[in-house]
Amino acid sequence: MNDRRIKWMILLIPTLTIGLWEYVRHAFLLPYMTMDLGNFLAPFIVLAVTLTLVRGLFARLESSQRALQRERSLSAALEERERLAGELHDGIAQSLFLLAVKLDKLDASPNEAARAATAGELRETVRDVHEDVRQAIARLRLPPEAADHGWVEPLRELLGETAALTEAKAEFRWDIPEDMLGAKEKVELHACLREALVNVRKHARADRVYVVGERTADGGFRCAVIDDGVGFAGEPLEAPGRFGLRMVRERAGRMGWTFGATCGDGLTVIELTKKGADKHGRRMADSAR
Repeated sequence: MNDRRIKWMILLIPTLTIGLWEYVRHAFLLPYMTMDLGNFLAPFIVLAVTLTLVRGLFARLESSQRALQRERSLSAALEERERLAGELHDGIAQSLFLLAVKLDKLDASPNEAARAATAGELRETVRDVHEDVRQAIARLRLPPEAADHGWVEPLRELLGETAALTEAKAEFRWDIPEDMLGAKEKVELHACLREALVNVRKHARADRVYVVGERTADGGFRCAVIDDGVGFAGEPLEAPGRFGLRMVRERAGRMGWTFGATCGDGLTVIELTKKGADKHGRRMADSAR
């Protein structure tokens, strides 16, 4: 039985019940029952039918909706895994090609100093590849059902891991309700914040790192990864090695979010903003400043 049929049955059963009762009462019971008694019994009969039939239909409807939500969550997580598989394939292929080029350069190095410099570049490239693969594996460990429930805790753990690796002070402030985001939004937002934290690990050399998630006055939300590291000069997305930030911008664009990367007053802010229904609402102040 599909949801539409269940909804129609929920609407029709009380109506049909009272109609059937009135027909039986007037056709067969009128000589034995007064009008007042019939009117008195009518709501109790409808209540009894509602508790036995309609209540069961409500339970079936809720179960069907929960199953649909789980399917949507699983679909969003599987779609994310397919995209991640493509990103891993492209990233690893590019990194291995770069390693091959540097190995050729190492073989052609004319002296010991040049070979030492090239060897250092090779080690750095290998470390970057290892970090990218390790983060991808950690991301795959996020179970599909986490997109539906309990997905905030992995964000806190990512921040704690970043702070431990960089020896920075971490702060996590989050007041976006679970039910405010859809399954796909949770998956994409988790991926974006993860990439932003990886960027902090690789480049920031920060003493403090914040992850902030807050509702905005227009009914949307704002999420930011903030650090007090070295920052950047010029356009950060054009800098070499900033593939992660470009991926965050692309993800945000696909979801219709606004991506921002700013540096000033000693803070670097990677920000994602979703506008709510009220176009005149103002964005909340940066609580980390």
